[in-house]
Parts: sequence; structure tokens; C-alpha cells
Amino acid sequence: MKVRTRYAPSPTGRMHVGNLRTALYAYLIAKHEGGDFLLRIEDTDQERYVEGAVDIIYRTMAETGLIHDEGPDKDGGCGPYVQSERQASGIYMEYAKKLVEKGEAYYCFCTPERLESLRKNVNGEEIMSYDKHCLHLSKEEVEANLAAGIPFVIRQNNPTEGTTTFHDEIYGDITVDNSELDDMVLIKSDGYPTYNFANVVDDHLMGITHVVRGNEYLSSSPKYNRLYDAFGWEVPVYVHCPLITDENHHKLSKRSGHSSFEDLMDQGFVSEAVVNYVALLGWSPEGNQEIFSLEEMIREFDYRRMSKSPAVFDMTKLRWMNGEYIKAMDFDRFYEMAEPYIRSVITKELDLKKIAAMVKTRIEVFPDIQGHIDFFEALPEYDTAMYTHKKMKTNSETSLKVLKDVLPLLEAQKDYSNDALYELLSGYVSNTEVKTGFVMWPIRTAVSGKQMTPAGATEIMEVLGKEESLARIRRGIELLEA
Repeated sequence: MKVRTRYAPSPTGRMHVGNLRTALYAYLIAKHEGGDFLLRIEDTDQERYVEGAVDIIYRTMAETGLIHDEGPDKDGGCGPYVQSERQASGIYMEYAKKLVEKGEAYYCFCTPERLESLRKNVNGEEIMSYDKHCLHLSKEEVEANLAAGIPFVIRQNNPTEGTTTFHDEIYGDITVDNSELDDMVLIKSDGYPTYNFANVVDDHLMGITHVVRGNEYLSSSPKYNRLYDAFGWEVPVYVHCPLITDENHHKLSKRSGHSSFEDLMDQGFVSEAVVNYVALLGWSPEGNQEIFSLEEMIREFDYRRMSKSPAVFDMTKLRWMNGEYIKAMDFDRFYEMAEPYIRSVITKELDLKKIAAMVKTRIEVFPDIQGHIDFFEALPEYDTAMYTHKKMKTNSETSLKVLKDVLPLLEAQKDYSNDALYELLSGYVSNTEVKTGFVMWPIRTAVSGKQMTPAGATEIMEVLGKEESLARIRRGIELLEA
């Protein structure tokens, strides 16, 4: 049988990292086996629907390279692929009524007030366990209520005795007491299906063979299985992913600032790095390789190597990985992404591509650029203590002599290219018989005003140009003489 997986997001906002991982694993399982990956939009929860969220889903899938084989825009014969459109055809009500006929579901006419009265406090949590009151209505009573237009829901009829066992590829066989299975609602009072019911019906009708989802759905799986069994359908392979937590082992939340793919894009991460990192949140490949292209992931991915334990979202690790992607990036693409960050700091007419080349191997995320290059725009206020460097054997006195000695040489120099400047200053180093760092350290300090810079003195001077470089060296002399 051909492997078919699906990603079935609800359009409720930005794509959470956990949802991205679900989509990625579903994609990798399908592609590893040469199967199909489907996109289905689950928009039956109208109260949570967010305008524009469907566009976010499409955009995120495109940016991450998770290209679906079937979906709302690619009909593979199983459409519609939007649940509200499927709902309009009456498909969910049709299947719910089939369960009613089999005695596997029933109409429930209980008022909100009655349902509220069933609420109980269990370990500090308010829960409502339905008491099967409407299961005992006669056929005539049900028909009379329907004819009278009394609002209703359709509930699953779960047994109260015995056990139900289901298998998950990660967690193994799990058995639950049927007494714990509530009669969940299948069709809501507005006629829309619940998420749980629509999922089962759609997965079957679309031929889904492997269902990938978060482990918070483990507790619902027995109810899903009972629906499959009630219809006489084959149960798909379940792959439940472990929880993702922050560094403090709390569930990743919006407050963390990096819970969604778009949050990470806003913070200057590269989409390929995010996908790579998210793949490792719960999956351990063979060997020690950590950097994977999407094609390599498809080849290597084996869901049986997924973990049961929660995966910790380590921002330090993600930043490192992102830096590796930036280092390996084609320069033209790098510059295209870096330019807005450079222009946010530098307004002068300088060679921005040379500045970009300086920082390419020094940053982990694009906003890091700004702190590396701000001195090009204006010389910052700085402490002359920076001229003292034990390793270079420099101090304020020696630095002042070097700056005074090289100033006339630099004033006479016409060629301000990096190579020409380095040759000029190397000549001074040879003539004075000192080490290169002894000369370059004070010059770099004077032209940058910073302890750490993305390039050496002559590279910086090439970008600044003759006039600005000389002005900064003269300023350094003034500060040292003060």
C-alpha cells in the first residue's frame, strides 16, 4: 500500500514550532517511502478562525520546502481539502447518522444548564463527564425532538466496561479502561463536526496510512480507534511526537518569543536551519551528523528513531546551527538577506557588499550584523584603555607614537585599497622592527573605536576611505594626548 500522510492545520494564526515539526515528520515519512503528502485545512472551529491564517500556512509550507502533493490547490481526487467545504456537502452528518443507526452514536438534546450540572472538580480541574442520559431516549422521543427543532449534538456511544488497546509506533501498545472514555461529541449543535470526528472521516476517505500528531492526542486515540472499528475501517499507523519544551522544561508557549516559525523568521533565522533544527526535536539520526539538507533528511528519516521523552528547544543550539547555514550560504543570497540589516545602521555611501563580506562568518542570526558594523556609520565614544593590549605589548604611550608615525604616511598615500594599505603599513613594521600587531592594534582601535571588529585595520580603512580614516586617526591622537 502506498504511504499517504497529511498535515491538517487549523487556520488560527502563526504556525507553532510543534505544528511545523508535525508537518515535517509527516512529509519525511511520506517522501522516505516514495508516498504522498497531503495538505488539508481544518477550519470547522469557526470561533478560532483567524483571517489570513490560511495564507500563513501556504507561505510557511513554501518557505520550508514542504511541498504537498494534494491539497486545496492540488486536487488529487480526494477533495475538497478544506473541511468547511466538505461540511457543506453534508458528509460528516451523513457518517454520524450511520453511527447512530449502528448504535455507535446517539442524539443528545441536553441543555447547556444540564451539562453544566454534570461538571465535577477532579484534582483541582473542572471536567464534564456525560452520563449517557439521552442514550436512553426512545426512537419516538428522538424523532419528536428533531421534528420540534430542539437543538442537539451527536455523541459517540463508548462502552463503560472493559478496556481498549491501541498501538503507537513510538509509545507501543497502550491500554485504557473504557470507563475513562467519555462520549465525545461528533456533531456540534451548529451542525459542524468536531475536530476529532472530522479527522477520522477525512483520514479514511483520503486514504491516509500514517497519522502524525503531538502526544497530547494519545488520550484521544482510543476514541478514534472505536470510530474506525464502528465503521469497519482499517486503523492507520499512529506516530505520536514528543512534547517540545523550553529550556526550563515548560511547554513552549507564545510568551517564549520563538514558539512559531514566523517568530523565528522575524528574529533573523534562516528557514533551512529552522527546519533542520526542528527535525532533531525528537528524532535522532544514526551517526553524529547534525546538519541536514531536506533531501538528506528524506533519505535518513526513520520515525522508529523518534524519542518518547520531551524535546528541549535550545535557542543556543539553534543559533549555532543558523550560523553554520549562514557561513555556507551563497554570497548573493546572503547579501540579499543581510542588506536590510546593514542599511538600518549605515546611511553613508559606503561599499555595503564589502561590509557584508566582513560579517558573514561572524554572525549567528542576521540582527547580529548591526552590532558588528555600527562603527562604520559613526565613530563611537571609547575609552583609551582599549589601546592597551598585553599580547600585542601596546599601551597608550606606544599607541600614540605609532599613530603619529603612520599619520603622515597615510596622508601621503593615494591608494586606499586594502592590499596597498597593508603593504604600506608592513613597510613601517619592517623599518621599526616591531611585530605587525603592535602597529595594527592601535590603528584598528582608532578607526573603529571598538574592542572587537569584523575585519582588520586596513580592511576597515578601505571601506571608510581616506578622509574618514585620517579623521579618526587624528581623533585617536587627540584622545591619547589629552
